[in-house]
Amino acid sequence: MKKNISLLGATGSIGIQTIDILASNPDKFELVSFAAGMNMDKVREIAMSFQPKVISVIQREDAARLQAEFPSIKFVYGQEGLVEVAAHTGADILVNAVIGSVGLAPTLEAIRSGITIAIANKETLVAAGDIVMAEARKYNVPILPVDSEHSALFQSLNGENPKQISRLILTASGGSFRNLTRAELSTVTVEEALAHPNWSMGNKLTIDSATMMNKGLEVIEAHHLFNVPYEQIDVLLHRESIIHSMVEFEDTSVMAQLGSPDMRVPIQYALTYPERIPMQNPKALRLEEIGQLNFEKMDFVRFKALALAYTAGKEGGTMPAAMNAANEIAVSLFMKGIIPFLEIDHIVERVMEAHQTIQQPTLEAIMEVDLNTRKIVYAMIN
Repeated sequence: MKKNISLLGATGSIGIQTIDILASNPDKFELVSFAAGMNMDKVREIAMSFQPKVISVIQREDAARLQAEFPSIKFVYGQEGLVEVAAHTGADILVNAVIGSVGLAPTLEAIRSGITIAIANKETLVAAGDIVMAEARKYNVPILPVDSEHSALFQSLNGENPKQISRLILTASGGSFRNLTRAELSTVTVEEALAHPNWSMGNKLTIDSATMMNKGLEVIEAHHLFNVPYEQIDVLLHRESIIHSMVEFEDTSVMAQLGSPDMRVPIQYALTYPERIPMQNPKALRLEEIGQLNFEKMDFVRFKALALAYTAGKEGGTMPAAMNAANEIAVSLFMKGIIPFLEIDHIVERVMEAHQTIQQPTLEAIMEVDLNTRKIVYAMIN
């Protein structure tokens, strides 16, 4: 039977690769709804190819224009449009590939509609992981990881007893500036930050990889996905990005998942789980061609954002949401050339130092912290 797919972030990096998988397997998947940003040419291309039932865009004007072009498809817009796409009746899986905390409300609505979540939106679990996972348990909805690191942990844990986990080991490539000292980061450019050595990702994720905040968000996400204390989650620098993550068990056995740096693999596995299907145009792993794999202990002074993420995760409550919102705005300011690279960490740290944490917050409290933190960061800059 075909699986009906809803997709948030269809024109982003993960979204485009998801579309590629769906197009390569028309007998297995049907795209029933999707949401996109501002790339209307790509929206039109996907609409013509898949003829979904519902499409959401950001601007009302774009929705009206597209509605006239595609009268058989329903067009919606804005945050309400995101929610409608996410909770579309008949969908089996929601692939949440949007960037930022905007993905939180649609994910919760999809869970309450009984739709399996393939999560590529880190910020949803970072900002409100306790609430999201509680709702998933309440409605008996699987949360399947799409990030390569969490997919690796998920695959390494298949058939294992989670009570016997000693530690989770997330691997990190080190990002664009892994060979630079912290002092050398003061003058780096946006173009240099976006030149990731291994992965093809969206701009925000690539900047987060350069600061190592991306890995920090993944640590918090792993804590929620696998219910493992932060003290049992480690990060290891692994430049080749071949071992995507590992699980060490209490008998010292280590299970690892290996593969070439190709995001289509974890995306496809989330869509086909618990089955596997052949990958179209695969980048097969040939260890004899690689020759050797390298590992280094993580430097928390050099990669300050990672240390901040651990602090926020252990603090819990609204602190991760404040940290995440501050980082989102700081990264956007850097990409616009308004602040230098190292100021990203400084802004996040200042926000965290000033934040008054609310423990066991409601969703409304989390969203208020998210909004207020963004205002605070803009006030700092002004």
